Amino acid sequence: MARIAVDAMGGDFAPRAPIAGALQALGALAPDHHIELVGQTAVIEAELETLLRDEFAALAHVRDRLSIVEAPEVIEMTDKPSVALRGKTNSSMVVGIKRVAEGRAHAFVSAGNTGAQMAASLVLLKLHPGLTRPAIGTIFPTASQPVLVLDVGANVDCAAEELVQFARIGTVYARALLGRDTPAVGLLSIGEEPEKGNLAVKEAHQRLLGAGVHFIGNVEGRDLPKGRCDRGPIDVVVCDGFTGNILLKFYEGIGPMLIGMVSKVAGLDAREIAGSLKELDVDEYGGAPLLGVRGVSIISHGKSSPKAIKNAIAVALRAYESGMTEEIGHRLAESMPQALATGSAT
Repeated sequence: MARIAVDAMGGDFAPRAPIAGALQALGALAPDHHIELVGQTAVIEAELETLLRDEFAALAHVRDRLSIVEAPEVIEMTDKPSVALRGKTNSSMVVGIKRVAEGRAHAFVSAGNTGAQMAASLVLLKLHPGLTRPAIGTIFPTASQPVLVLDVGANVDCAAEELVQFARIGTVYARALLGRDTPAVGLLSIGEEPEKGNLAVKEAHQRLLGAGVHFIGNVEGRDLPKGRCDRGPIDVVVCDGFTGNILLKFYEGIGPMLIGMVSKVAGLDAREIAGSLKELDVDEYGGAPLLGVRGVSIISHGKSSPKAIKNAIAVALRAYESGMTEEIGHRLAESMPQALATGSAT
């Protein structure tokens, strides 16, 4: 049984999208799972009543697996991350993450302020020993199999050692959630040669050779849509958050563009094409885990639809049930025992 806390006040379409997504998730999940809607009780109850009456009457039976946790404050998208901890300690985001930290919930999902969620997760959940920064890992569709890319926005600048850390935690994610036995790790660069890239990338390349991961060398942007390079399939791609976020936003624009082009050329309804190209729909992947913190914190896009929230809850459940967070700590302890001995968590 898992208990997932959902930020009912987070996102551009809150509270409707998070609440509708929670209802849809409960309709699809096994009956022993429970969802907590964290936020302003009166607002949540009113929205629940409307949704169950007008759109989701068939899901009325899941209501007893849905509880409300009062959190009177709301972190706005324009708030600075520090507000999450100092100015709005009773916000839906802080209260939800605190429930995970205290063991009262097994995971947290939010489409709210990403910077605030990162800050609250770092302080309340803390990093695994041996890590200096967390990373946001996102699944990218490819022509072959999905690829995990990290970091896609948590860290604008990264040192070489931090890129190596991302490779280690990405390897655990690919095993636990993607089912890859020996994940192949590529380092995103401007060429496959070891001497290509900026100083951090070139140093990271050398360090990854002895990092205890299946490192296949540098990969280029053109390799990602294929899901493979000339050395074989790729499971994990490592980069700094500045590069990764640009890549992510580019990817998000590719699907609608391709669907529009095919629709125009073939004379077909764009919705019909979109239905057959589900892998290009960003809502299919729902949310991305903040990897490296000692708890499951799922970050969803601010414009997440109910479908995206439903799928983000599914990601949270898989992350919890797979023991991914504990496995990351175990693998880090194996690869960097000195960090565990000195207790260098931040």
